[in-house]
Amino acid sequence: MAESFDLIVIGGGSGGLATAFRAARHGARVALLEPGAMGGTCVNVGCVPKKALWFAAQLAQEQRLALDYGFASSPGALDWEHFRQLRHNYIDGIRQRYFARLSEAGIQVFAETGRFVSADTIATSSGAELRATQIVIATGGRPRRIDVPGFELGMVSDDIFDLRTLPRRIAVIGGSYIAVEFAGLLNALGSEVTLHLRRRLLTDFDAELADALQTRMQEQGVEVRHGLQVKGLHREGDAIMIDDAAQGAYGPYDAVLWAIGRVPNSDRLDLEAAGVEVDGEGHVITDGWQNSNVTGICAVGDVTGRAELTPVAVAAGRRLADRLFGGQPESRLNYDTIPSVVFAEPPLAMVGLTEEQARDVHGDQLRVYRSRFTPLQYAVTGKSSKTLMKVLCAGDDERVVGMHVLGPGADEMLQGFAVAMTMGLRKRDLEATVAIHPSSAEELVLIG
Repeated sequence: MAESFDLIVIGGGSGGLATAFRAARHGARVALLEPGAMGGTCVNVGCVPKKALWFAAQLAQEQRLALDYGFASSPGALDWEHFRQLRHNYIDGIRQRYFARLSEAGIQVFAETGRFVSADTIATSSGAELRATQIVIATGGRPRRIDVPGFELGMVSDDIFDLRTLPRRIAVIGGSYIAVEFAGLLNALGSEVTLHLRRRLLTDFDAELADALQTRMQEQGVEVRHGLQVKGLHREGDAIMIDDAAQGAYGPYDAVLWAIGRVPNSDRLDLEAAGVEVDGEGHVITDGWQNSNVTGICAVGDVTGRAELTPVAVAAGRRLADRLFGGQPESRLNYDTIPSVVFAEPPLAMVGLTEEQARDVHGDQLRVYRSRFTPLQYAVTGKSSKTLMKVLCAGDDERVVGMHVLGPGADEMLQGFAVAMTMGLRKRDLEATVAIHPSSAEELVLIG
């Protein structure tokens, strides 16, 4: 006989955990299925370890900047194994805290996979059956793999964190934020990096700022090649070569990173047994309330393919739990003003529409304000490393519909402005705000 719950959550990543914790707080009896490392992609092979690596890259760059300022010290190489152990210990602590919180919340954890038997029943990998009137799919995604010769000679993003040494020469294939982030930080740490693109990088970001970032990366030593038509990889001695349909072979490289997108973890859930519809990529199709096409089955996070960001999964899961169990029938996530950051060198941040999107929506009603300047930290040394900012305003009242920043501190700057945009920020509100001087952020309120 199946064990009954109020809610079954499939997946113990950011979205699944947020949903389970909030539902339990509302008094729901919750079961959580997670066969892998608790915390999912973000904690184990995504945001957290990546950001730690980015901090290491920042420190490497600051050592070089310190020389320009007059400090008598030579930049040193990162002790890769020491850093890897620090990162491992930190992530292990996060997982332990998750298990403690799950126990305190009374959430029953099954370290197993789950598959649908029907619209209200999940079978675990050990053969048990769980039943609930509400089921949430939060299984996330994984790096895309393609069927080409020698694919296994390269790494996917998950594998970066298992490296025991820094590759001397590495090729990164792809133009996604994952490709850009790893290309930048590996270059900063001392690798010779070649970024192979099929088209332009960061197609979801504003084209002007993405092009400016590419220029900055090239100035910092990242080689960027366009028009790649990869056929596969092969070895020549100890090196790896990329086979290109148009240009022949590229290389030699000591490592190759495939950063060609991600696919949803939906293929082993037997969704057809419950009648759940997916798109051509396998993403669970959801409406604005996180509902699938089947009553009682919802989905949050990367498995839906909508704004694949950890805070989005968390926010969507919490609002969903508030609606299902917290007596808040109108609770749902607004996807319109979601801030996002590429932890590149330097970081690129955005909230709202790109200029291309804003022109499609607002046409001649769009006004674009720009600011280009050298941040003080660089200007002191005589360097000309420009920060680029854009504020997009629409209509007679100049409502802010997009903000974009490329430069140091961009990752911290836009959080507060995202709050203001969610509340209906106008250009006049920026003008009425007293600037913090001297800072880069002040340019956003002085822009125009």
